[in-house]
Amino acid sequence: MPRAFTPKVITANHLLEGDVIYMTDSGEWSRELSEAVLLTEQADAELRLIEAQQQTAVTVGAYLADAKEGEDGKPVPTHFREEFRRVGPSNYFHGKQAEA
Repeated sequence: MPRAFTPKVITANHLLEGDVIYMTDSGEWSRELSEAVLLTEQADAELRLIEAQQQTAVTVGAYLADAKEGEDGKPVPTHFREEFRRVGPSNYFHGKQAEA
């Protein structure tokens, strides 16, 4: 029996800068997970993933990542890997970590 579909966000890396990016409801890309569209329908998620994977001038490695709706209604990761990607490297403060 197939596993039930769970909510997802589409994530990738920016082709030139390498930053983690997330697909928004409008199909644009954001560096903020809070701006990502939370996909709750499998067919919609698969179609949007195909769209994301075709944006090879902007993204690399687009995939569906498990997420859930947070208390503020924004997507939050459900796996430590995605939380790690969201906050950035942990070896020293730079990029997103330096801004916080």
